Amino acid sequence: MDVTKNAERFTGYADVYHMARPRCPRFVVECLVNYLGHFPQTVVDLGCGTGLSTRLWGTAAAEVIGVEPSLDMLTYAQEHCAPKQNVRFVNAFAHDTGLAEECADVVTCSQSFHWMEPEATLQEVDRILKPGGIFATYDCDWPPVCDRRAEEAYNDLQRRISELASATKDYGESFLRWEKNEHLAHIRESGYFGYAREIVFSNTEECNAQRFINLALSQGGLQTMMRLEPEIVKLCVSRFEKKVREIFEDEIFRMDFCYRMRIGIKDEKREPEE
Repeated sequence: MDVTKNAERFTGYADVYHMARPRCPRFVVECLVNYLGHFPQTVVDLGCGTGLSTRLWGTAAAEVIGVEPSLDMLTYAQEHCAPKQNVRFVNAFAHDTGLAEECADVVTCSQSFHWMEPEATLQEVDRILKPGGIFATYDCDWPPVCDRRAEEAYNDLQRRISELASATKDYGESFLRWEKNEHLAHIRESGYFGYAREIVFSNTEECNAQRFINLALSQGGLQTMMRLEPEIVKLCVSRFEKKVREIFEDEIFRMDFCYRMRIGIKDEKREPEE
């Protein structure tokens, strides 16, 4: 399967994506380091986008490598998310990172594993992951928890975009996507991990009307349809923006992102029995 076209889906809106999307929750680091049992030497972040999920590891690992196939997203990450000398970014796909064998203590996918062919990606994860290392893929549900009226407006916009996409021939041919609810099954069925489970948690962030609007604008489906049917999509977005601004006005409010993290822990190598 050719997943190279998935990288093109994330071209042209790296700034909106970076400003709106949730920051990587500290819980992810604390949870994975606890399972690992020691300070990570190397963490690899697959499909790292603009680096939001990469930079959190800057103080939690000796070396952090963000892997991203989209040059647009990668350039933004290099310019905005590498304040630490131990953080670097690589232009590559998750199934062919070019990294050394058994180099990583932790491999993560933040909001990205559904854009990767799971069999080839998990084979690469197994190759670069040390024995005893951890693979984790985590995603948040949309929209974040905040206000019923705003959530309904968000869902209405996404529903309209989905209906429009279904009626647009070129849309379905522009990407490949795998279901998030199958992530854990893919991890378990790969045979690479001795232990696997799902972990559910939430994270609170501050928001205002503009950020909530940008969360909708940061969605790849909307951005794709903006290119294919600009006039219709702009009208839908305009109505959504008007509604959100009426709801929140100048208020700064709390929103909660609800996450589902699926992990796999690779067994330690055992010495052969005599």
